[in-house]
Amino acid sequence: MTTQQFKTTESPFKANNTASNKCGFTLMNNQVGEVVAEVMATKPNVKVTYMPSMMRVDGVGTIEVNYDEISEALGEEPGYFDAAEFEEDMSTHYGRMIHLDDKTLFFANPEDAADYLGFDLTPTST
Repeated sequence: MTTQQFKTTESPFKANNTASNKCGFTLMNNQVGEVVAEVMATKPNVKVTYMPSMMRVDGVGTIEVNYDEISEALGEEPGYFDAAEFEEDMSTHYGRMIHLDDKTLFFANPEDAADYLGFDLTPTST
C-alpha cells in the first residue's frame, strides 16, 4: 500500500506584517465620489479601482486630495469642496489621515505625518 502525499498551495490570505508603503480610501459611488475618483486617477502613484458600490483609491507613500481641484472638477467655486464634504463621500481610509484647511493628506507611514501631528521622533533613552 502506497501513501499518497498532498500538497496545498500557500494561502493568499496569510498574515503579512511587512510595511506596504500604501495608503488610501474608499468613496461612495455617487456623483461627487465619481468626480473625486476621476481627479485622483490623474495623480502619480495613485490607482483607482471601480466597483459596483464604491471606488477604492490606493496610493504609494502620500496622497493629497486638493479641495479646490475637486471643486473645479465639480464645476463649483473654490472653497465648495472641503473636509466635511470629503468625509461625507468617503467611506473608510487606511494610513494616517490629516485634514488641513485646503486639502487632506494620507500617509502610508505614520513617521511621515509627524510634522503635521506634532510628534517628536527624536529617540530618547529610558
